[in-house]
Amino acid sequence: MTHVATTSSGEHAPPQAAERLVARLTDSRLGRLAYRYRRLVPLASFAMGAGSFFLVERQAQLAQWVTALMLLGWLALLFEGLLCRLLARFFGERIPQAAVRFAAQCLHQETLFFVLPFFLATTTWLSGQAVFTGLLIAAAAASTLDPLYLNAIAGRRWLFLGFHGFTLFAALLTAGPIMLSLTTGESVAIASAAMAVCALPSFNDALQAGHWWRWFLLAALSLALGALTWFGRYWIPPATLRATDFAITLQMDTAEREPGRSRDSFATDDLQGDGLYAFSAIKAPRGLHQQIFHVWSHDGEVVDRIPLEIVGGREAGYRAWSHKTVFGDDASGRWRVNVVTDDGQLIGARRFTVE
Repeated sequence: MTHVATTSSGEHAPPQAAERLVARLTDSRLGRLAYRYRRLVPLASFAMGAGSFFLVERQAQLAQWVTALMLLGWLALLFEGLLCRLLARFFGERIPQAAVRFAAQCLHQETLFFVLPFFLATTTWLSGQAVFTGLLIAAAAASTLDPLYLNAIAGRRWLFLGFHGFTLFAALLTAGPIMLSLTTGESVAIASAAMAVCALPSFNDALQAGHWWRWFLLAALSLALGALTWFGRYWIPPATLRATDFAITLQMDTAEREPGRSRDSFATDDLQGDGLYAFSAIKAPRGLHQQIFHVWSHDGEVVDRIPLEIVGGREAGYRAWSHKTVFGDDASGRWRVNVVTDDGQLIGARRFTVE
């Protein structure tokens, strides 16, 4: 039985966006089939993302093709108006807006669940990066809940465009190093600029101002969003860089690139010999050449920043180390070695104490 809501005056209330979309989609056999199996979209996308992450580490180029197909879907969504007109001319009937919204939801699900394995694997959870990955998880979950997505997100154009911009931002962070061998810093810069541009229609709908200064305000808000994203990159995980091994040790076999036993505490006498080695193995996409840094900190103060060059494509990760022999007059206290990208994104960290 179908229940129809009524207002206090006895008039019929308009149906919710989710109900209207379901009704229009299920008018055709193809629509009923797509709607019935819509829950498989996030599962398939997550599997594609996890498989692509594995393929990137195995030096296979199939991951690049998967990413390219994902970006082609984005182009279709960006030019949905033109695409709808072309299809209407070809088939003789205009595509319903409900079908376009359903395609957008599927594309958001595909993209968010595709990139999610990358960020889950590369997030340093005891840092601010957990906030960004938490937002990504929340966005992916919201895209699967029809009432929340269709009524709260797609039902408000400014929020829909903002959701679209955030999803595109995460997609570009992942696609840049895979497809174009961009460094993480270059990927963040391009993704920040793209999200700032995509946010212009969202700001425009939210402001609803008719004054001439509105355009200057829109440009200022867009630039501020791009700058905020760029300066907040320290809280964004490097989607395609992951520390697979990290050791603080007294010994290092430089010929075999193998560290000695890793320890969490040392005595001051241990440092008088050959000092300490910080060893890290970083997995990166094939073809990526990037500079990273081992940042040594003592009681919260940075004392050394040692540059290292890594090359992507090695299955076990690119192995590199830094060697510290000078510790000052008083080396006792808490130490930390961070592995960061050249633009400051945290890849991994290791703590130890000197007594």
